[in-house]
Amino acid sequence: MAARRGRKQARRSGNRGVPGIVWAAGGVLVGLAIAGFVYFRSGGDVNDLLPQPNPQARPPAASEPPVAQDAPEPTPRRTRYDFYDVLRDNEVVFPDAELEAQAAAEADARAAATDGATPPADTAPETTPPAPAPAAGQSLLIQAGAFRNASDAEARKALIAMTGQIARVEPVTVDGATIYRVRLGPYPDASSLASAKAALDGQGIEAVAIRAQ
Repeated sequence: MAARRGRKQARRSGNRGVPGIVWAAGGVLVGLAIAGFVYFRSGGDVNDLLPQPNPQARPPAASEPPVAQDAPEPTPRRTRYDFYDVLRDNEVVFPDAELEAQAAAEADARAAATDGATPPADTAPETTPPAPAPAAGQSLLIQAGAFRNASDAEARKALIAMTGQIARVEPVTVDGATIYRVRLGPYPDASSLASAKAALDGQGIEAVAIRAQ
């Protein structure tokens, strides 16, 4: 009896000695072996069992920095104005053709007065008849620049002084801003005006003749 009871206890102890995880692992291994045998038997390649790269896959695009939008360029402020922007209502431009014709007519008149003869009628070009002499109270001027900054106007005045002529700076209000005009004159006649303007033109100084009431 004692021997039979001992054999039963030993058999029970042996059954409890194998953990359940060992049985589970063994089942997995057996399953993998059967699957591999079937796969190779059907002509498969072991590389097919491994993860394959996708030829159409692309690396994620790097985030591009946002393109900076160019700020709108500020409207440049004019430092110099056209002559017509700063003329008063009683001032008009004396065109060069009329100025030259008037100067020629005055020269002929002086020559005739000196010689006591009537000036020839064909001294002026046929296409540009001589302009009449300045009326009483009319001033003949030269404007040699109009600037926003007084320093620019003074620089132009100094440049004109190098030609032997005297200019002045006149401030005037245009569109609520002060503009500084550089002017010469008045001149007694068109001949004097034409001579002074020719001297400025010879030095590359832009100028315009003006008739003012």
